[in-house]
Amino acid sequence: MARATTKPARKRSFLAAALTTLALALTGTATATADPAEATAAPPAHAVTGYWQNFNNGATVQKLSDVPADYDIIAVAFADATATPGAVDFTLDSAGLGGYTEDAFKADIKAKQAAGKSVVISIGGQNGTVSINDANSATNFANSVYSLMQEYGFNGVDIDLENGLNSTYMSQALKSLSAKAGSDFVLTMAPQTIDMQSTSGEYFKTALAVKDILTVVNMQYYNSGSMLGCDGKVYSQGSVDFLTALACIQLEGGLDPSQVGLGVPASTSAAGSGYVSPSVVNAALDCLTVGTNCGSFKPSKTYPGLRGAMTWSTNWDATSGNTWISAVGPHVHGL
Repeated sequence: MARATTKPARKRSFLAAALTTLALALTGTATATADPAEATAAPPAHAVTGYWQNFNNGATVQKLSDVPADYDIIAVAFADATATPGAVDFTLDSAGLGGYTEDAFKADIKAKQAAGKSVVISIGGQNGTVSINDANSATNFANSVYSLMQEYGFNGVDIDLENGLNSTYMSQALKSLSAKAGSDFVLTMAPQTIDMQSTSGEYFKTALAVKDILTVVNMQYYNSGSMLGCDGKVYSQGSVDFLTALACIQLEGGLDPSQVGLGVPASTSAAGSGYVSPSVVNAALDCLTVGTNCGSFKPSKTYPGLRGAMTWSTNWDATSGNTWISAVGPHVHGL
């Protein structure tokens, strides 16, 4: 995912947040923080995920309340690494977002959840450098993300690490986080195409290791070179075949259809390459779920339980008049 090149200064450290949480608990005033357990609406069987930018990079600046209702899962991009190994923190870019306050942001999260939506905190992005490579950093990751869930009311986490990950310790971190968050925990992932070519890859291994708590993998079908499909043929990005033949690898590699989504740019401005029109996204969804509107590649069977689609980003979509969500949202929900 693309992101801002500059970041607002962090207003607090992970340690400070942890100490605050502890103090609130000891004084019996823990209700001052948002409780992720209060947000119990699960994502629908067929869901649309959209990334919301916590920065201004030329796309339309939005508040969460501006995000159209057809987005079922909103991934807030991004939390950043701290000086503590494995730990992450989040700072709302109030200045860059036109004075959007933390109180308003938290209220908008609650309003989205009251409307049946899930709001997760995304970790990583194009420039994210979160490293979880031992038990200590895995613990720090789980504790820091759970702290953010408590503070802001996030339903869960999105893993968008584009600089590699360790499946052993990332899986450990996510299972620990899930145990803290409870059964309503929402876990999404956005690997690059290269990360999901084989079940022996660390990202694919992570997805399979946490399959029991995984909501959806929305692979990024963009900013990619040509890749192999599940039939062993090479496909180029920007086509219906690229979407369907690569999704097939995940579907046949052990993920449940309900855990597979198609991640695409909202417009040509949203990614360096790989944009496809909403009609191509809808054709790929039809091909995978009911076997119609396929290109040259046609899967050996259909996957009617396919989860849906994702876009980077709701802001770039808004810049284009919300044309992506207007076309893809109803189609996903009609699967």
